[in-house]
Amino acid sequence: MRVRYTLLAGICAGAIAVPSYAQDAGDDEPTVRQNVIIVTAQRQNQSLQEVPIAVSAFDAEALEAQQIENTSDLQLTLPNVSFTKSNFTGSSFTIRGIGDLCVGTSCDSATGIHTNGSPLFGTRLFETEFFDLERIEVLRGPQGTLFGRNATSGVVNLVTHKPELGIFGASAEAEYGNFNSIKAKGMINIPLGDSVAFRAAGFYLNRDGYTTNTFDGNDLDDRDMYAVRGSLRFEPGPDTTIDLMAYYFRENDKRLRIQKQQCQRDPTGVLGCLNNRRDFDNTNANSTFTGTLGSVEFLSIALGNPALGAALGLNSIYGPDIYFNYDEPDDVRTVGTSFTPDYFADELQFQAHIDHNFGPIKMSLSGTYQETSVDSRQDYNLGIPGRNFAQFQTALNSLAFFAANGLPTGVANPPFVPGSAAYFAPIAAALIPNGPDGQLCTSDTRLDNRGVYEGFGICSDLPGAFDRSRSNGKSWSTEAIFSSDFDGPFNFLVGGIYAEAKAYDTDYYVNAFAIDYITGVLGTLTAFGAGAPPSYLATSFYRNNTQDFKLKSYGIFGEVYFDISDTVKLTGGLRYNNDKKRLSARTTLANFLNPFSNDGDPFDSPFVGSFDADPGTPGNQLLQVRQVGFDEITGRAVLDWQIGPENLIYASYSRGYKSGGINPPLSPVFSVSESFGPESLDAFEIGTKNTFLNGALQLNLTGFYYNYSSLQLSRIIARTSVNDTIDAKIWGVELETIIRPSDNWLINANFSYLNAEVKGDQFFSNPRDPGGGDPDAVIIKDITNGALCAVTGPAPGAAAAFVGGVNASLGLQAPGPFPADGGIASLGAFSICSALDANAPAGFAVLSPGVEVNLKGNKLPQAPEMKASFGTQYTAEFSNGMTLVPRFDVAFTGEQYGNVFNGRVNRIKPFVQANAQIQLNGPDDRWFIRGFVQNIFDSNSVTGLYVTDASSGLFSNIFTLDPRRYGIAVGAKF
Repeated sequence: MRVRYTLLAGICAGAIAVPSYAQDAGDDEPTVRQNVIIVTAQRQNQSLQEVPIAVSAFDAEALEAQQIENTSDLQLTLPNVSFTKSNFTGSSFTIRGIGDLCVGTSCDSATGIHTNGSPLFGTRLFETEFFDLERIEVLRGPQGTLFGRNATSGVVNLVTHKPELGIFGASAEAEYGNFNSIKAKGMINIPLGDSVAFRAAGFYLNRDGYTTNTFDGNDLDDRDMYAVRGSLRFEPGPDTTIDLMAYYFRENDKRLRIQKQQCQRDPTGVLGCLNNRRDFDNTNANSTFTGTLGSVEFLSIALGNPALGAALGLNSIYGPDIYFNYDEPDDVRTVGTSFTPDYFADELQFQAHIDHNFGPIKMSLSGTYQETSVDSRQDYNLGIPGRNFAQFQTALNSLAFFAANGLPTGVANPPFVPGSAAYFAPIAAALIPNGPDGQLCTSDTRLDNRGVYEGFGICSDLPGAFDRSRSNGKSWSTEAIFSSDFDGPFNFLVGGIYAEAKAYDTDYYVNAFAIDYITGVLGTLTAFGAGAPPSYLATSFYRNNTQDFKLKSYGIFGEVYFDISDTVKLTGGLRYNNDKKRLSARTTLANFLNPFSNDGDPFDSPFVGSFDADPGTPGNQLLQVRQVGFDEITGRAVLDWQIGPENLIYASYSRGYKSGGINPPLSPVFSVSESFGPESLDAFEIGTKNTFLNGALQLNLTGFYYNYSSLQLSRIIARTSVNDTIDAKIWGVELETIIRPSDNWLINANFSYLNAEVKGDQFFSNPRDPGGGDPDAVIIKDITNGALCAVTGPAPGAAAAFVGGVNASLGLQAPGPFPADGGIASLGAFSICSALDANAPAGFAVLSPGVEVNLKGNKLPQAPEMKASFGTQYTAEFSNGMTLVPRFDVAFTGEQYGNVFNGRVNRIKPFVQANAQIQLNGPDDRWFIRGFVQNIFDSNSVTGLYVTDASSGLFSNIFTLDPRRYGIAVGAKF
């Protein structure tokens, strides 16, 4: 009698093979037979346990068993790995404290994302779901040679299931769950003769939203997406294999790009949000650039007429703001918004791969073509603004009055200035077409820059404020690798790769009724004073536009493998990397006057005036073209010792590199570097991989130390992400185990500890606290642009007295304290930084963006100090051949920080995620029925946060994992 039993799930937590048990006739005791997972972590097929690299792999069964449905789920079982969505439709895959902390079109990913070994650029990885994969490989640590370009943190390689020759097969699966979730997956494998086979697979997902909108009671953050993949395999001879693949993904729904915004509201309006904690509240909108430029105080100064400023100001910086009466729901799954989000993403891939054996030499050629796009809009502040406070209504009434009657010479009394009504009439007709008590219209986010003044607006009862993030990309790459398989002690691998990537029409918009109002009023009065035609300040919304970004990159690499003895092996490799980048971009906001009569592109309009710092130039509405280039030699050396048939020890050194990039152009009032430099690190690692007790215990242990130079970090300035660099040191340990106490039980457990911190003295200004904790400094909200600066003086109280004197001349209030629980030691005031700087006596300093503080010892963002996961499953066998397999998984992610300034306000709490399922399998696994629950405890797990800039009010965007999901699935194989 021969009995064979295979576990349902090929669990591979870390570098651990999938177990199965076999009992031959005549055997009294069962023995473990390793179901070996073959990976390509070193660009050749190797057993997972024999690879001297920290690598984890999940085959198709493991993905199903552990409910790993997308990239975000991978972090729940992998040591020292985290994943989060991020601002501007991006995401960050962080391994060992190194992730995608650089934000921008020219940034490279620190974690290399590959499909079948080929690199992807701008892939829509965080949106899609996994389906019909052979396995997923996650390589931890810098891949200095073989995946060397930019893979400073590691590599995620998705290996698709290839067609099987000579076999007809098909499978289908349907799932229904809460939130009316419907998901379907399917596959068909068709042989086309003896040497050709075709495979098609796909998935479809549709569900209701996870988030409730209090404004209308509807659900947001739904999903409507699908993907299809077609593969063809051709084996013309025993030594040649040709694989072709085409893939398409599409999503079109109401996904929320940002789950929630949090803020400890600043009642003074200087900061917008304070620095002590993250409450469920909205920023004080008086702190934003629309709150300052639209204020009574700014308009009074800018127009030189306090009465006119009082008539036209939308708000007072010392009075209520548009959110003063709004109560933000204390729940991450509940928001209030009058603007329904929309989200579109798609991706197209074509791939070809050829393997051919020339005796002991193997040649591998591959090529990939890729197109991606993403376009997302949502409420900028995720709150419901008001319009029922007195100053806002006064401004609307004044606008309507001036449009009908003209501008009074003394504001309060006629006679009116002749012809001035014609200047205000277009503004009123566009913004309040039905009068001051009717709907308010906001510019739409159009690619041609035409907005509400050209007749393209979105109207509602409330003052609108929304943003748009979009990007399009194309890329291609080709790679050739030659590797040897000699019988002797020496072997080699050499290769080269060339890639080109292009991003075009990459934009970030901020649209708001207040921007349209301000650009209309200021433009009209500027044009009127200059005797120019009626004009507004174009464009009437903020737009950061990358018209064209190009990357050209190539690498040449090679490794040698030398068997020092039967058990000791030395690996050495080098790689040359070369990257060239070119960026054409511009930033637009109220840059120049554009006549109302022009209905074309505002940039085609004649230049009339400028609100730039240098009025002698036409402003930064013109394209700026920048180029940078980087090259670097990287590599690795590994010594591994096979001390027993099932025991491996290795030590390695690897040199990592990631190219620098180009910062986007900003308004001239903000000074940032045009480019940022490359990253580099020296990584040292020791590890051991072991199988004990005849396969009943597998235990892998790894320790590592990184010396990191010029780690790229992003911060927002003037509503645009710019990047800086710091130095860091990182070390940690990783433990991965699988335990099999009997034939029917399987237990996996992982643990990791990580210490990732800033190395040496590194000085930066904290955007949340520009005073740097100095009680004698004064934090200034610049009413001309919404930015922050800090004033310091030679003695206690000197800075406050100086600011008070300048403010008195401007008609502004003297500095005052922030709330005692706000985490801000300095005083604060509204003022004009340039005026303070121009009048500062010796010994005083006006610092923009603020006082710098030392970050030495601070923790790196998105680097949980501790992670642990545990999973167990039991297989009950029945006499009719059916099996019942319950499984439970739990994962703990420890404390981490959302940015490098740390502190309580940036702390991300530890969280626990737990999943469970039970599956009934038919005889020979021909069908199954599964019940499942994900996030059993319904945890609101925050994975990351992003702090906006001073001109947006310093609120925090947070990103979370999904809420509790449960349902049932059925499937069959043919």
